[in-house]
Amino acid sequence: MLNLFINHFRSSNIFLVSWKTLVFFNYHSKVANKQFTEEELKERLTSEQYEVTQNAGTERAFSGVYWNEKADGMYCCIVCDAKLFSSDTKFESGSGWPSFTEPVDEKIVESKTDTSHGMTRTEVLCTECGAHLGHVFPDGPGSTGDRFCINSASLKLEETD
Repeated sequence: MLNLFINHFRSSNIFLVSWKTLVFFNYHSKVANKQFTEEELKERLTSEQYEVTQNAGTERAFSGVYWNEKADGMYCCIVCDAKLFSSDTKFESGSGWPSFTEPVDEKIVESKTDTSHGMTRTEVLCTECGAHLGHVFPDGPGSTGDRFCINSASLKLEETD
């Protein structure tokens, strides 16, 4: 019975700790190491960053701060600061979102099937906190053929000198 109750609330990011206590938790990731309360996230993220990372939203093409960024550095998760993508792997895809050929470590991102909006895609999540980052497509220029199409709202650039 408890499992049925928990499964019912997973889509709402609510977890039953006891019969008297409910806790909000990001269920996007199976392996999230860092957890934040809804209040913490809403306080420090913009409404767009929150919508993208916590509700699998998507910013409009060509609207994000990093889609045309040329600076060298490391792109980190806006939620937990995990190092995700190097500027060395960033390329111009013409999509209007920052695109990368690969993450800095294959274990830092988690992929899962996304069937929302009447299509099947591969969603990309931060394994450290479960934040939605974007999607990966098999049409990239690198040796793997992957194009990680990532929302600027889910990233922060740590520039190198």
